[in-house]
Amino acid sequence: MSNIEPNNKRSTQLEKLSTPLSHREGQGGESLVQGEKSLAQGGESLVQGGESFIRIILIGYMGAGKTTVGKELAKALGLTFYDLDWYITTRMRRTVKEIFDERGEEGFRRIEHNMLHEVAEFENVVISCGGGTPCFFDNMEYMNQQADTVYLKASPEVLYAHLQMGKGVRPLLLNKTPDEVQQFIREQLAYREHFYSQARHIADVNLMDNFSKIANTVADIREMLGV
Repeated sequence: MSNIEPNNKRSTQLEKLSTPLSHREGQGGESLVQGEKSLAQGGESLVQGGESFIRIILIGYMGAGKTTVGKELAKALGLTFYDLDWYITTRMRRTVKEIFDERGEEGFRRIEHNMLHEVAEFENVVISCGGGTPCFFDNMEYMNQQADTVYLKASPEVLYAHLQMGKGVRPLLLNKTPDEVQQFIREQLAYREHFYSQARHIADVNLMDNFSKIANTVADIREMLGV
């Protein structure tokens, strides 16, 4: 049985003419140029000049496995993978922590918003977003307009366990005791659920604790999206 269920909320069609844009810092150093694009009728496929392409955005709380699943999904589909935090770090030549330290969370979120509007114009990509990305500005609405969005959903206990195993620096969790971190996750997840649940699809990743289960999650997402 698939762990993924569709979210019936659909955004209205978007037809947007954007200024052509080159990105020189993608994987392999390729240049990606974007012209006119729109959501096709039914909102299931993306088209440009009559040719379809794929754009998938993964959202969810930190520690849900967005980067892990995103890399494997992109590999399976032969697409380019982008982690939004990595993209910000590359473009700004600062780590996320350094941006938080220099500009505060408000400053980081404005940069994040602008960078999202760059990377979400690329074609044939899988993008993983930071845990807070959907919760600021019009980011969630914009992502639904631009791509097939998938919420990787996990319990606070699973998220805490994943974060304990992770090696990355999480600015929002710094200087907190284990009990404070667990309480922080529960409270933030309860607040953010409203935004996360607006994704087009929801994937339960509570049992994604080994490579085989990661592969199953990727297969389920592919089946749900028809790719």
